[in-house]
Parts: sequence; structure tokens; C-alpha cells
Amino acid sequence: MFIRRLGASVAASVAVPAAARSGGLAPADPGGGGATVPAQGASPATEPGLGVAQAGWPVPDLGSPVDLAPASWIWLPSERTLAATFVLFRRELEVAGTPVSARGWVSADSRYRLWVNGRRVQFGPAPCDPRRLEVDPIDLTSVLKPGTNAVAAEVLFYGHGEGTWPLGKPGFLFALRVEEQDGAVQQIVSDERWQVLLDRAHPPGQYKRWYLRALQEEMDVRLRPEGWNEPGFTPGEEWLSPLVLGGGADRPAAASAYYEYLTDGGVDPGTSVLVAREVPLVRETARPVLRLLQSGRIHWRRDPDDWFEFRMPGSFELVEGAVAFPSGDGAWTLDPRRGEGVWALFELAEQMVGFPFFTVEAPAGTIVELMTQESHSEDNPPWLDTHFHSWSRFVCGEGESRFEAIDYESLRFLQIHVREASGPVRLRDVGVRRRSYDWPRPPHFHCDEPPLQRLFEASFNTLVNAAQETIVDGMGRERQQYSGDVSHMLHATRLVCGDWDLARRFQHTFALGQTHEGYFLDCWPAWDRLNRIAQREVGATPWGPLLDHGVSFIHDVWRHHEETSEIDIAQELYPQLARFARYLLDGRGRDKLLPVDGWGVPAVWMDGPACFQRQRHKQCAFNLFTAGVFQRALVPLAELVGETRDAVNFRASADAILSATVRTFWSTKRGLFVSNLPWFTEEGGEARLDDRSLATSLLFRQCPRGKTDSTVAALAEPSAELGLSYPANAHWRLQALAYHGRIDVVLRELRYRWAALRSVLENNTIAEQWEPRPDTTDQWSHAAVSPLFMLFMDIAGLRPAAPGYQKVNVRPQLGDLPALELTLHTGLGPIAFQSEPEGEGHKVWLTLPADMEGELRLPSEAPTELRRLGVIRSLGLSRYALPSGETVTFEAPGA
Repeated sequence: MFIRRLGASVAASVAVPAAARSGGLAPADPGGGGATVPAQGASPATEPGLGVAQAGWPVPDLGSPVDLAPASWIWLPSERTLAATFVLFRRELEVAGTPVSARGWVSADSRYRLWVNGRRVQFGPAPCDPRRLEVDPIDLTSVLKPGTNAVAAEVLFYGHGEGTWPLGKPGFLFALRVEEQDGAVQQIVSDERWQVLLDRAHPPGQYKRWYLRALQEEMDVRLRPEGWNEPGFTPGEEWLSPLVLGGGADRPAAASAYYEYLTDGGVDPGTSVLVAREVPLVRETARPVLRLLQSGRIHWRRDPDDWFEFRMPGSFELVEGAVAFPSGDGAWTLDPRRGEGVWALFELAEQMVGFPFFTVEAPAGTIVELMTQESHSEDNPPWLDTHFHSWSRFVCGEGESRFEAIDYESLRFLQIHVREASGPVRLRDVGVRRRSYDWPRPPHFHCDEPPLQRLFEASFNTLVNAAQETIVDGMGRERQQYSGDVSHMLHATRLVCGDWDLARRFQHTFALGQTHEGYFLDCWPAWDRLNRIAQREVGATPWGPLLDHGVSFIHDVWRHHEETSEIDIAQELYPQLARFARYLLDGRGRDKLLPVDGWGVPAVWMDGPACFQRQRHKQCAFNLFTAGVFQRALVPLAELVGETRDAVNFRASADAILSATVRTFWSTKRGLFVSNLPWFTEEGGEARLDDRSLATSLLFRQCPRGKTDSTVAALAEPSAELGLSYPANAHWRLQALAYHGRIDVVLRELRYRWAALRSVLENNTIAEQWEPRPDTTDQWSHAAVSPLFMLFMDIAGLRPAAPGYQKVNVRPQLGDLPALELTLHTGLGPIAFQSEPEGEGHKVWLTLPADMEGELRLPSEAPTELRRLGVIRSLGLSRYALPSGETVTFEAPGA
């Protein structure tokens, strides 16, 4: 049985006891061993309004407004703040004994790292809209000690927009209520009583790493006051009283009057709000490196900055040959020579997201560059600075120093390059503080076919890397939240992991990116599309806000309702969805079709060049998808919220779009949609098909007169004329085939294409592309977790027949699989599924929750003693009633 608790390795199939969701330890890594570190704080999902009621502040629901007065936003006394500025804050407090409780809230713009008595406690806040900044709960009860305590924070202001931060203004906000054994209560809030220092260990005004990463971290530990975050530290005159910012403790820092000189902007205090964090605090677990892979020397032919800042060719020559030697105490000794550098390249057990760290003992002034890479091949040069300038620089003080990057990376390999050392250097404690979401239910899935099990585990590890606070397309490149190709992951977060909070937060945050015109900024909250708007106006980029992702967002909201039965988000977001739909409909051409060019700022993506050779070939897929989502998601949402007139109008619009698409792209001769049918002669008489159009036409029942045979055949046995999607969109084709009973094709592709992916075999992840290249900017852990949710939804066949799985349709298609076991989580309780091969089919054990209705769907010839309800003639299936609250056994046909 595969029971997976977040933070545990997915390298092996193991049973891991579920840790407490708040205040507990993450489990040890069964794949590589290693230490654990406490989870960040406590989870607001299990304790809403953590500590705030006791403090006299109102108790908010997750994501609800918060007013932390009498706390104030504070900052460095200044008239401007350079990009990449770090500011240190500290405050001491006296505690008579071990406190009964010490709870409150903290936030910053842009990021904070909170310390208590020299111990790192927490990092945040989560990426969010600057008009709706989140505050994180803190629980310092177990950290404060009798006597003098030091609460400290280092706050980074990005300044430059990036994938996790659109814009803002600098500031730090803190509110803590300490209740002591004798009943005494004290409040510690951010105000003029704190002390503040400009941290020149990190040079203010540092350049960006690349387009979507604001910070290229450099730190000179010699310029950081030793013990600044510990009790008893005596601040010098360089420490100042903070500047108290206006704007109130119920508004984001971006609403203050402080002048942000880089953007000359801010947010409206009247329409912005401070809210309680919507998802649990991220779990953090120390993961040591698996092994030292290689080491060697480097001869610098130019100033090293010529390479690191500009990547000038001919800057260096690598010399392989061991220079890092184990010292017997878990450390490595490096022997640098004057005028050259030495390097050590380390490997992790699997790809992960987190904060790289190491401890180094070196002479003062030694420079260490830490480089990270998602993938590396021993056939390539052993130099990892090949991935979006993914390096950080640390300058050592005399003796031993521990460094940890303040921002998180996506990596499997890390390299430490040492130069300017006047003597021997020792490295130890090299690893990553892994970040992972605190899933409320232990994922449980096991397949007795090892390559498939490895694929499902790689899918889950990819989910762990991409679904943390926002739903991103990969942490190695953009770290941006998308709908469209990416939000399919929410099937897995809800059904495999039993979590609804992350999906709720996704919908809230993405919806905030709607523009005045009505379309959505498809990777909100992030800086990218704000910048692209200006670029599109002058024709400087093909990347505008993606309209098909906006259509997908309508689908996301409906699928959340389908899988949870929650109505409040649908009610809240429906007006925005309807507005976007009207924006799209206003853009139709005379042919009644939605165009894929000429929208101005927005653009249409659908998929890449392997699927669509030309932009105009996307028009069929875009119109079919929009019509299908309108019919199957937008119309039901309108009916759900009582907008019956909208439902009628949107249904009519969807019908009109579908009719126009059939008229333009349906080939009567071939019995399927042809992507270039209007330009067939112009393009040399060669037909182009695409799997997005064909799959959509099956899944949304759009083939005229139900003629599906040609479409199913084209998808099942792809020819050269069929464009195939990249992994993040490949599930559409496979799910369409599963719906039409071609599970043989689905299992064949999972076995021989997906399970053979290089990223699955090497990184325990699923890459962005089918053939990812090592030592490049390719993303080896992206967003394609479809093998995992297809296992639950299409192979085990567990799908909601009524919102929230109040009724479930069960259609197991097990093909020639060996034994299978899994648990699907619903709001009514878990559905337990188990199967074993028996004869020419499978014996299945299924347990539904007590209050869940169920319907079993099997091929008409399958024997069963269950009560028959009827048939589905188009699919050749018979329907049977399933009992609730008990285990039922039945036979399912095989291949």
C-alpha cells in the first residue's frame, strides 16, 4: 500500500504515519534518510483565526479581512527603497516563565524570514495580489523561553516584478499576544519601539536574476552584525527607530503613502484589504544531498563576474579530478589553489523545491557561489550555471558560516564553487529545506506494476513541487499561477489529497486578475502579464493574456463545485465569469466564430507548435472548447446561482459557436473536425488534425449526429497529420479515449510513453516536454500530473454524478493491470477501491461512504448480482445500483 505524507520521499512505496497537521514534525525521508525540521508554525486550516480571538482581534475565516491594530506597518526610515533591499528588524521581550500561548500574525512586502532567539521560524507571505495581501499565523508558544527573548525578521523588498510578486511597497507588520502562567498578557506589535537596520550584507539595488526572478542573491556575512537576531545583542548607533507607515493595519503595505520610486504607483486604500492566510503554512523538511557526484578545479581566464553577470564566452576552463574529499565526519575538505576555484557537484534523491543550504569553514573573504539545476548529465560539462542564472553568492567570514538561500529553488543538483580562499575549506550539511503543502489526507495509491507505480509516484512528486501556495507550471522557470494547462492539478489536490483550501485560494487569487476590459490575466498574481500588456501594445511580444486560460477558469470553477458541492465561490465569482463570457462573445467575427488573432492585447494559446503548425489552426479547438465549457460549465453555473436568463442566453451562444464550428471545420467526408479545412487547398491539400479539437469534440459530445468512430480512431492511432499536445494538455486525448472505452490505448501510452520519460526515471517528476534536455532551461518538474488523477477518475473510474460526490458513477476500466488499490477523498468520506486480476477480468472491492449514492457502469455482458438500472447504449454500458456504507464485490472485465 502506498501511503504518502507530504514531505516524505516518493522514491519508494512506504507507509508513513500521518503527522499532526499543526505543530508536528514532517516524517523522515524514507528514500534518502535525513533530518527533519519543525513544520512552519501551525495551520490556520485546523485552527481558524489562530490565536486572534484571545488577543482581542476579530476571528477571521480563511481569507477574510484582518485588522491588526494597534500594530502598524513599519520600515526603514527613508525616502526611497532600492530593489532587492534587505532590512533587519528586532525587538526584545521579557517572559516570566514558559508561556501558556504566544500567537499572532506576521506579514511583509515582499518576503520575510522570521527568527526567534536566533532560530529560523517561518518564511512568507504566499504570493498574492498586492490589493489583497495575506498575513500569516504564527505560534511561538514553544519557541519563547523564560527571560529575555529576541523576535527578529529580515525583510526583502523585491522592487522588480517577478513570477511570485506583481508589485507593491515595502513594509513589515507583526502582532503577537503572549499569555503567561500567572494570567498576565502582553502584546508585541510592530511600532516605533522596534529597531531597524539596513542590511548591507545584501547589497541594495542588486540586479534581477532574470525576467521572472527578482533576486540574484549576494550576501557578505562579514557585513551582517553577529548575533543580531539573538537576545542580549547590543545594537550600535547604525540601528534606528523604524519609520511608521500610514495606511492602517487592515490594509496592505502597498496602500501606504510611502513613495515607491521604481513604479511610481501603489494600490487604492479604499479597495485593498489585509486578509488571513487562505491555506496551511507550508511544511519544511531538511533533505540532505544524496551524494557528492563530482568535483574539480576551474581556471578563470577572465574576472569571474564577467561570467556570472554577463556569461562572456571563454571566461573559464573546467578541470575535472577529485578535489573534495570526505573527512569522515560527514564533511568534505576542499583544497583550493591561489588564482583558481574549486567546485563540488552534489545530487539529491529526487527533484524538489526548497531553500538550498550548506555550512562552510573557510578563511574570511572566501567567495562561494551556489548553483542549482533541475537536471544534469554526466555526459555534459560539470558546470550547473546553465539554468536562468540560478546562482547565489556568499562571502565568508572567518571560521564557520551557515548559509541558506532566502528564496526557494526547484532542483535536483546543486554545485558549490569556491574561490578567493587563502587556505583549506570544509563543507558540511549540504542540502535543501524542502517546501511542501500540508495535505490533510495521506495520499494512498498502489499499482503492482512497478513502472506504472513509479509513474504515479512521479506524478505526485510533480504535484508536490508545483502545488504549494499557488498552482504553478513549474518552480524552476516562472513560479507563476495559471489556469489552462496547469489547473488540472486541482483534481489531484481535491480527490487524491483531500484538500479544498488550495483550490479555493486558486480561484480567489486568479479571479483578482480580471482586467477592466473583462479578460483575465492568465498567470495572476504575477508581474508577467502586467508587463506583457505594454509590450503587446507596441507589438513587442506574442505573449498576451491567454483567452483560452480564461475559458478554462470557468471550467475550474464548475469542476470545483462538482467535486466539493461548495456553492459560495461560484456565487462570488459568477459575475466575473459572465463578464468574461460576454467579452468573448463580443469578439466574434461575421462567421460567428471566435478569432484566434486580432484581439489586441490578449492572445490564444491552446497548445504549442507540435500540436498546431499555424496559429489559425487553433481556431477549431478554441471554438469547440469555448462552446463546450459554456454548455457544460457556464450554463450550469448560471443556473446554480439563479441567473436563468443568462443560462438561456449562454446556451444559445454556445450552440451558435458550435454550429459555426461544425459548418467551418467538420469534414463530412472524414467524419471528424479538420483543423485547416478552410485553408486545405491553400496549404497544399494536406489535412491537419489536432488532439485538442478531437478530444474536445468527444468529451463535450460535439460530433454531429453522434458520429464519433473516426474521431476515436484518429486519437487511438495517431498519424502524421495529427498534432499532439505537450504533456500538460495530453490528458484531454487520453480521457476522451477512456470515455469511449479505449483504455487499452491509455494504458499503452502510460506504460510506453509516460513511464519511459527521462524525467520520471531520473528525477521522479514529469517534465514540461516529452524529451527534456539536461543542463538547459528545460523544466523537468512541470504541471502534467494527469497520470495520477486519471488513475482515480478514468482507470478506477470514480467520477461525481452529483455535486460533492453525493452520488458517484463508478466505471472501472482496468485492462490488463495487475492489483490496484487507492482511496479517493470526498466531503462525505473516503471511497476505497481495490482490484485484483481474476480469470479474464478483475475482482473489485469498493466501499462508499454511508451517505453516498452510487451507480456502477459495466459493459453489458459483464456478470453481476447488483440491481440493474438501465443501459447507456452509445457506450454499450449497463447501469447498476451500488449500496452505501458497505463493501461490495463485483467482477470487472479485463482487456
